[in-house]
Amino acid sequence: MFKTLKSITCITMAGLLLTFSGNAAFAEPEMTLKFAGQNASDHPATKIMNKIATDIAEQTEGRIEVKVYPANQLGDYSLVYEEQIRGTIDMSCISVPSQFDPRMELIYINGYVSDYEDAKKVFAQDGWLFKKMNEFNERLGVQLLGFYVEGMIGTGTTKPANEPLNPDVEKGVLIRVPNMDVYNLAAQAMGYNTQTIPYADVYQAIQTGVVNGVNGYPVAAAYTALGDVLDNWYMTNYSIEVLNFMISGKTWDKISAQDQAVIEDILAKATTASIENAKQVDEHYMDMMREKGIKVHTYTKEELKPLMKAAASTWPKLEKNMGKELMDEFRKELAPK
Repeated sequence: MFKTLKSITCITMAGLLLTFSGNAAFAEPEMTLKFAGQNASDHPATKIMNKIATDIAEQTEGRIEVKVYPANQLGDYSLVYEEQIRGTIDMSCISVPSQFDPRMELIYINGYVSDYEDAKKVFAQDGWLFKKMNEFNERLGVQLLGFYVEGMIGTGTTKPANEPLNPDVEKGVLIRVPNMDVYNLAAQAMGYNTQTIPYADVYQAIQTGVVNGVNGYPVAAAYTALGDVLDNWYMTNYSIEVLNFMISGKTWDKISAQDQAVIEDILAKATTASIENAKQVDEHYMDMMREKGIKVHTYTKEELKPLMKAAASTWPKLEKNMGKELMDEFRKELAPK
């Protein structure tokens, strides 16, 4: 009888311990953060967003839950940024818009990153560019956490471009560019006619012939978002696509210093991982483009020099919006030696 009672007691205690540990593992989070992205669900940026969400949940021991919303589900990057200022969207991995502060275009200036080894130094969290961009973001109520280096930028078209390596030749192609001077001026300097269209409307604009292509897209984004409507891809490498990992300042202030440190470390590692992976991502998606029937044109660094020079020729024009002092500092810190 005693032995039976003892066995029942042990089983009951084991059950209580199992129940207790199960509840601890699946405890209600203290906060749930909305993490907005602009890329498709199968895009590498979205995959790293999902990993960040998992890492934050695990390393905060469930205190913070992060829900990922890819493919502009919460709006395009301009709207998402505005909602972060208000505190109604918590986190993002997006292009940073410039309508709130034209100096934000600093990160998109063309011709200052020549390869991925340079990128590791340029986009480090202790580097000049991170500190400067965070300064601009903080003034608007947003905290910069890191960068997602997506890949080198090219041009996708529905018809062949005339002499794509000669900036002095009119390309005969109307392309969509982001609503930022850095892209518009650089594309025009390379011989393209340009038009600005909201990010979410680009596919339909190309499909219906409103424009003949895009400039300002890296390979992965071009394939995942526009692969069905492009016929040509020119890997011009004149710029590098960088998305920004950000969090609303209102949300950030609610997070403990301990968990802030955890999140900062996770995002620092995500930045490094994106840079290390970017070259392979470029090659992978160009191969996928070829399999899809898109004509992919690649060039040597020497062949691309005229386009890089054309892009850099636009830098003085950026002083109008960003100020001569900032551009002088940019040239001192980041201009190729």
